[in-house]
Amino acid sequence: MNLPKIKIDETDLALLNLLQKDGRITNVNLAKSLNLSETPCWRRQKRLEEAGCIQGYHGILDRRILGLGVTAFVNITFAIHTGDSPYQFEAAIQEIPEVMSCHNVTGEADYFLQIVAKDLESYERILSGKLRRLPGVTSIKSSFSLRKIKDTTQVPLGGMDPINGK
Repeated sequence: MNLPKIKIDETDLALLNLLQKDGRITNVNLAKSLNLSETPCWRRQKRLEEAGCIQGYHGILDRRILGLGVTAFVNITFAIHTGDSPYQFEAAIQEIPEVMSCHNVTGEADYFLQIVAKDLESYERILSGKLRRLPGVTSIKSSFSLRKIKDTTQVPLGGMDPINGK
């Protein structure tokens, strides 16, 4: 694991926390909240963006309101882990818009996916038309979310110590 090559102080952590809570906050309001003037605040934010700490700004959409009422968590298993199959699988997953996240994991499965769909019929079409056709896949096990308890995009920075990069 590569350590950050950037120094992150308490003000940077506070800035990151504010941006996580409101990615549309203006530089004026961000600077006020941090007790900084606008130009140094903007420079800090730009430096954190360029270092990759801030990867982008996104709107968080309500899937259910948009008609995506099914959330499935899917374990994918491979029989053979050598050759190009894992790489082909990972490339193919990038092209399936219903896959919200995909993780290469330890344990019984090789990959763990989060998939959204309009309904169970739509999920079945994704399963049979896309997932079962992926290279290397030998087993697919799906679990469905009954209700969301917690779902956040905010990284817990509260108890973090500043990071001294090199």
